[in-house]
Amino acid sequence: MAPQYAPSLRSRLPLVTFLLETTFLLLFVFFVKIEQHEPREFDQKTFIRLYAEFQDIHVMIFMGFGFLGTFLVRYGFSGSGFNLLVAAMATQWAVLMNGFLLPQRHHNGAIYINMKSVIEAELCAASALVAMGAVHGKTNPVQLLLMALVEVTGFVVNQWIVRTLLHADSLYSIMLLHVFGSLFGVMASWVLHREKIRHEKPEKEKTDSRTGLFAMLGTLFLWIFWPSFNSAVVYKKWETGLKLRVIYGTYLSLAVSVVIAMSISMLSSSKGKMNMVHIQRSALSGGVAFGVAMTAVQAPWVAMMIGFFSALLSAMGFRYMKSHMLFAFECHDTCGVLNVHAIPGILGWFALLFLRLASTESTIALRFAVHHICVLLITLCMSLVMGIATGLFLKLRIWRPQQYRKCFDDQAFWEFPHLVVKL
Repeated sequence: MAPQYAPSLRSRLPLVTFLLETTFLLLFVFFVKIEQHEPREFDQKTFIRLYAEFQDIHVMIFMGFGFLGTFLVRYGFSGSGFNLLVAAMATQWAVLMNGFLLPQRHHNGAIYINMKSVIEAELCAASALVAMGAVHGKTNPVQLLLMALVEVTGFVVNQWIVRTLLHADSLYSIMLLHVFGSLFGVMASWVLHREKIRHEKPEKEKTDSRTGLFAMLGTLFLWIFWPSFNSAVVYKKWETGLKLRVIYGTYLSLAVSVVIAMSISMLSSSKGKMNMVHIQRSALSGGVAFGVAMTAVQAPWVAMMIGFFSALLSAMGFRYMKSHMLFAFECHDTCGVLNVHAIPGILGWFALLFLRLASTESTIALRFAVHHICVLLITLCMSLVMGIATGLFLKLRIWRPQQYRKCFDDQAFWEFPHLVVKL
């Protein structure tokens, strides 16, 4: 019989966080500087626009993903609290990794931090939060921190490879965060899977009216600000037309996703009722798919078609694929990131490929297709291999994984003053 209480992380979490923060502080002391603008070069309107987009993404990362992770009835504290911890740590690491590896932010041995670098760092942190969704409830905060650092490292290295070797567009490479993060997390979850969790999962992996409303609040934050998420990386003044197309297209794609997600959820139910979990996640799939294909979408109806098919595949995946993955592959994806991020992301990749092929000459089209396929294959290989390696690393006993009976349970990590506990 398992012990009544989960192993204490007092000797693990504080030590790991202090070591990491000390390392980050030293790296920031020697390498990071704040970018200074000359008065005549300082564009106040540009700064205000970038700061507004940064605020939108900030809300998405810390409130959107945070509330969305509270859907489990006994894991609300951990869902929001661990999201805050991981996002704060991953953003710091992403600033450093982007500065060291991506040459446009690394000048004269110094990393210059500005609004653009912070926005891109939070986008990298978003990829780590996507990966975290696959192992939600089955890992402790030490494992989540280490997983986030490896995931951010892998994602930035992947960007460096596709930009340096294949000369991929920066907008396209960073929006592959959905595909990279989700597959990374799913493979880590597959390696970390324990058969005994199956017996505890049905009881604890539930939602009620309170947690469902909090999670829906997270969905609303993400849904409302997703146009900023997709358009924030369009910086250049001569790309104003593209930025507007991305904002409008993202909104239309998201709007269609909501309608189709609710329809498919009800249509596929044996009782003819909608599932709130399906709505909370599939309603966002249009923003994911359009973000990958956004540079090639010109017409509003194309954005709407992308939202239609992404929500269709996502909702059907939630209804049928999630349980079959556990049965056939022993891979438990808690938040369904495969259906929310991986499948819509790959759908957006196909949409980008077909739209570009249709608008270019045959010789150039063939060259683009080969280039485009190589970018996806590199991203898939990097995410799958690094996810498996990270899962094996996190299985080590030194990180004190909780017993299977303490999975999906806040009491393994948080104080509850109203509960009298005899130690």
